Parts: sequence; C-alpha cells; structure tokens
Amino acid sequence: MTKGTPEAARHVADAHELIRVHGARENNLKGVSLEIPKRRLTVFTGVSGSGKSSLVFDTIAAESQRMINESYSAFVQGFMPSLARPDVDVLEGLTTAILVGQDPMGANPRSTVGTATDAYTMLRILFSRLGKPHIGSPQAFAFNVASISGAGAVTVERGGEKVRERREFSITGGMCPRCEGRGDVTDFDLTALYDENLSLNEGALTIPGYSMDGWYGRIFRGCGFFDPDKPIRTFTKRELNALLYKEPTRIKVEGVNVTYEGLIPKIRKSMLAKDREAMQPHIRRFVDRAITFGTCPDCGGSRLSELARSSRIDGLSIAEAATMQISDLAEWVRGLTEPEVKPLLDALGESLDSFVEIGLGYLSLNRSAGSLSGGEAQRTRMIRHLGSSLTDVTYVFDEPTIGLHPHDIARMNRLLLQLRDKGNTVLVVEHKPETIEIGDHVVDLGPGAGEAGGSVCFEGSVEGLRGSGTITGRHLGDRASLKDAVRGASGALEIRGASTNNLRDVDVDVPLGVLCVLTGVAGSGKSSLVNGSIAGRDGVVLVDQTPIKGSRRSNPATYTGALDPIRKGFAKANGVKPGLFSANSDGACPACNGAGVIYTELGFMETFSTTCEECEGKRFQAAVLEYTLGGRNIAEVLDLSVGEAVEFLGTGEADLPAAHTILQRLEDVGIGYVKLGQPLTTLSGGERQRLKLATQMSQKGGRSAVYVLDEPTTGLHLADVEQLLGLLDRLVDSGKSVVVIEHHQAVMAHADWIIDLGPGAGHDGGRVVFEGTPAELVAARSTLTGQHLADYVGA
Repeated sequence: MTKGTPEAARHVADAHELIRVHGARENNLKGVSLEIPKRRLTVFTGVSGSGKSSLVFDTIAAESQRMINESYSAFVQGFMPSLARPDVDVLEGLTTAILVGQDPMGANPRSTVGTATDAYTMLRILFSRLGKPHIGSPQAFAFNVASISGAGAVTVERGGEKVRERREFSITGGMCPRCEGRGDVTDFDLTALYDENLSLNEGALTIPGYSMDGWYGRIFRGCGFFDPDKPIRTFTKRELNALLYKEPTRIKVEGVNVTYEGLIPKIRKSMLAKDREAMQPHIRRFVDRAITFGTCPDCGGSRLSELARSSRIDGLSIAEAATMQISDLAEWVRGLTEPEVKPLLDALGESLDSFVEIGLGYLSLNRSAGSLSGGEAQRTRMIRHLGSSLTDVTYVFDEPTIGLHPHDIARMNRLLLQLRDKGNTVLVVEHKPETIEIGDHVVDLGPGAGEAGGSVCFEGSVEGLRGSGTITGRHLGDRASLKDAVRGASGALEIRGASTNNLRDVDVDVPLGVLCVLTGVAGSGKSSLVNGSIAGRDGVVLVDQTPIKGSRRSNPATYTGALDPIRKGFAKANGVKPGLFSANSDGACPACNGAGVIYTELGFMETFSTTCEECEGKRFQAAVLEYTLGGRNIAEVLDLSVGEAVEFLGTGEADLPAAHTILQRLEDVGIGYVKLGQPLTTLSGGERQRLKLATQMSQKGGRSAVYVLDEPTTGLHLADVEQLLGLLDRLVDSGKSVVVIEHHQAVMAHADWIIDLGPGAGHDGGRVVFEGTPAELVAARSTLTGQHLADYVGA
C-alpha cells in the first residue's frame, strides 16, 4: 500500500466477530441478550441454578447442533437425537459447537479408554504389522470381534450358467471366547438357586419371585422339559440343562403361548441387567449370595484370546501394552524405530503424549470407560480435539476443573488457552477462580438461583467483575483461613495393607467424630482407598455423584419421599383418596398417561415430542387440579422450588411437618432452587450428590454413622461453599463422622484432619505422603497439596 492511499475497506466477511444472543428464555432465562466475542475464551459463572447451562448448553450449543443435524438427509437424522429449537428470539454468528461435558462415557462393558480415543485402534494396527508371529489383520487384536468360521454352498453365475460351489470362510477376531471381551465373568452358585433334594412342586427354587404358586410355577409345570415332581438331583444332564440354560423357546401352557427360558439366562436379563444400587433389597441379598463376579481366568482380564496374546513386539503382547500405564506405554512406543510404520508410531505417540499432557498419564488403555469419573471422562474426550486441525469451532466445556487438584488446574488452563489460540471460540461454565481469571471475557448470571436467576448481572473483563458488586465479584477473592482449633477424634477406622488398584499396602487410620479430608492429585488413589477399604463397612454411607436410578417421571419430591405426605395432605383437605394426586396413578392425564408430553413416531425420522394439549404439560386430569391445599393445586405445588415449598408447607392449611422436614434438608444441602417436580435426569452430578445426602440424612443411621462424600463442592458457587462447610460442621457436631474426597482448598483449610495421597498419579502415587492437621500440612509444605494450601491461605 503506497503512502497516502486510503486503507482498504474491511471485507464484509470479517465483520462477523460476535455470537449474538437476543431474547433467550430457555428454562429460567429472562429474555437474556448478550454478545460473545469469537476466538476468545469466555467464562460463564454465577450461583448454582442461575441459568449458565441453560444459556450455554441449552441455547447456544443446542441451536448450533440442531442446525448441523438439519443439514443431513432425513435417513441420517433418524439415527440422531431429536433437538427442538431453543426458546430464543435471535441467534447470530454461531459456529460448529463441540460439547465436551461431564457425562459418563457409556455403560458398554466393552468400551475402554483405548477404544474411546482410537489409541487402541492404532495399537492394533501396529501389532498387525510388527507382531511376531503374524496372526492376521488388526481385527485379530480386537476384543470386540469374535473368531468365527463356516462353510456352505453358494450359487454363482458364470458364462451364463448358474453354478453351485462350496465356499468356506473364517474371521479371526481377538475376543476371549469365555468372557466375550468383557474381561470378567459371573459364576452362579447353583446351591443358592435351588435345593437339589426337592422337586420343583415341593418348592426347590429359592430365587425371589420364582414361586410355584405363581405364573412361573405354571410355566415350569407345563413346559414338558422335565418332571416337576422329580427331585432335581435325579435330573438327567439334558433335563438339568433345560432347567438352567435353555435358550428362549416358544411353548404353549394351559392353552396360552408363552416363552420358556432357563434360570440362568433369565436371571442375567432380569436381575443382572440392573446396577446393584437399583435392586430391591431382597433381590440384592440374593445376588450377593448366589453370584460372584471375578476376573476371567482364561484371559486374565485382558479381554483377548490366547492367539491375540501370543503375538509380540520386542517381547511385549498387546494385552500387556494395553495394561501398562499410558505414560510408560508412550515411552515404549518412542523406543520403536521401524521405518515402515513411522507415521503410525508418530500418530500413536502423539495420542499417548496427549494423555500425559492432559493429566491422565496414570490411566491404562484397557481401563473400562464406565469406571472413569466425570472429570476424567471430560479430559479423555479432549484428547480428540487437542490434535485437531479444525479452527473457528466453538468448544463448550462444563466445569473442566472438576476432579482436579490445584496442581492440575494450571495444566487444564493451558489446554483451554491452547484451543483458543488455534483460532477457536471457547465457552466454559466454571466456578473455580483460577479458571475464571484466565477468561478474556466473563458473563456472570444471577443474581440468585431458579426463578431468582436467569439475568445477566455482569459482562466484561475479570477486573471488571472484581469491582462489579455481584455475588461472584464479591466472592472472587475469598480465601478460607485455617481453624484456630480442631476437633479431637473419638476413634478410628483402621485400614491395613490396602492394595486396590495403585495403592501400595497402605496402612492408615481414618479418624472418627471429625471432618477428615482425603486429598491428593488426580489418580493418586483416593477413590481406590475409599471404595476398596472404607465403603461397605457397617455404618458407612457412601454418597457419590453417580446417576440416580429412575425414569424421567422421577423427581425430587418422589425420590425423597416428600410427595407422600403432600398427597395425603391434599387427600385429607379435599376428602378424596391420595392416589388422585399422583401423575403415575389415578390422577394421571389420560392423553399423556401422566408424562406431560406426547411422543409421536415418524417412521424413519426422529421421534417427536410435544407438550400434551389436554393437560398443558401439568400431567394431571383437569378434575384433579380443582382440588387445592392452601390455595394451590397439586401441579402448582410441584412447580414450586424447594425453598418456596419449605415456606408454603410450613404455614396455615398447608402445614405438613413431614414434608416440611424433608424439604428443609434439601435446602440445607444447597439445592433450594431445584423444583419439586423437576425430572431427576436434568440434575447435575453435584446436585444428585446433595439430593442423596439429604435423603441419607433423613434416615436413622444412628450417631455412629460415617458419611463419605466424593467432591461435594462439585457445581457449587464460591458463595455456596461456606454453606456446605456449615452443613459438614453440623453433621460432625451431631455425632456423625464425615470423610470427604476433595480438592477445594477451602474445604481442606476447614478440616480437622487431612490424609494426603501421592506423591504423583498411577504407579507414582498410592502412598500416604501426609496425615495430620491442616496447620501442620501448611507448615511442612512437604507435598504438592501442602504447597498449594499454603499459597491459598497466604501462609
């Protein structure tokens, strides 16, 4: 450009530098309008329930994904989740959104860290090229592919004539035939299924629900595969096989067509398909008594066949490679120099190095994906994106620091900035000040939770947030101080020789009657110590963040039992039966069966859901809504937040002490903003944990109960942590013992006793590196935790 020449006009395509949101009303959002800069890191913060996820996930990301899905053919859309358009007036400047959330990585028992990230796929190709002896293609090392062979006649057309030929085929897979690629097996104790000295008619079966007086008994009597009056010990091999293992077979019993199935496959489908927690108590007792779960003796838990394990590279089999800690496997891969597979070695090495860089080097590729915590699952998903060549993508993260030690948060922050610096827009929902402070732009929602939230309280820089006067701004610089005095222990849980996972014969005494915090870097062995040596003991109540078992009809009112006294209160006030006030019983809207929505099948396209026009989503019959208690009908009561319900159910005609007590506990644990009728499937991991804790507090566990909490600060705003600490203090002061797995420095500083595991992760951890009071930990500064806690309290 020569001097004096006017600067060239900016190209119109460069003008789209903002994501514009106008009039967002999803969930509790109150017509939110804002502009989010592209190719920057924007942090969304605010108290729990203020509307962060509604804005970021349910509005911005949901509309981006919906529009991308609509670009596919109707056939492809039939295999995709249905996404309705968010309730927003205008959304402009959207780019492709990639969600990296905390959702579990699936319950498929054959899904592993390696298969979820394609690292195991590359490892299979490597062994198919370099493994000695050569056993076949990459699928010969796949534990999801079974080895099969067959032969038969086929008809082919040759020279205008049809000719029949014999053909043979075989597929060499790597699946262990005994455990079918799962790595573990279930063994049945047959003596717990039946008394062999009795006949079926004499009540030989000891399985819950398999009475000969019921329908099962009629099927067994009429199946014709064995004599029901004959003692089981006298059954022939064929008869016993029919009783225990027969595959589903259609038969006619008493003129009715039914399906007969052997006891063991039927038990697998009806009982073992559920998580143990979801089982009824008598079913759980039977399963614990009759079934043992153990490592597959044939493959040693590697999931692979003997053939797949026989092929080696430098003396190492693929099973041994997949079991190695990823940081060690990366070193092994770097030691391979075969030029014919150099591109593959480089790609595999980069993938494994990404695990180490992201703080997951302590995992192994054969680690079950379902066993990962929410934070580990989120970081594992990030592996795919770190090496991606995509730019101008919107990455959306849901509290990426969950489960991270303060030492690891700095590493996560670098990764978020790395994604931004590649030219991407990064949106982060976060509470931790360490991550808020790296934001180029901050959006603070609130001012409160639920109906009291849904507005933008501040939008701008981090420094602007500090001086804004919002709840987040006021608490951003909060630092808890060490307690002047700590409680003394009333006893101890003795742990000796703990060796679960990476623990190295740990001997430690967990004090009782105090607030004990178990900490250490991610992968140091905290969960292994709790699950392997503390959970399951008498009086120990483990309250974690796993999903609550239940249908989409389940809500906090049904889960906690608060709905029962509410229904009875309505029934008594109106002189009718309580069943009318259940959307799952007599009072259900007949059009939607109490679901509130109607699902419409559209053939090969998506199943479409619409709000029921008859009940307008209220789930109840119109006649039921005419009955009131304290001036409100049952649908209006279920639409109240917990906090509003506590006030409503504690006064006047609606004074229901039983329900009031239950809901007061929900408010005590910090989820007063959740609605009574909100589906449990919409709750976050932290909200689920606090709901479970409130429910456990209502049960009479005795003064000696030991509560074990797994990161209770998950999802908590800085202002809510103080309320949580007060709750933990009240539990201890009431005679309970509280053990907390936690990384939050405010909880560490408030503890009476700290047990620090480490010093590193995986095989570099698994030892107790400190046990004592927080003041002693800060004074010693001998561990990573001690150094970060000292910096936090300003010591």
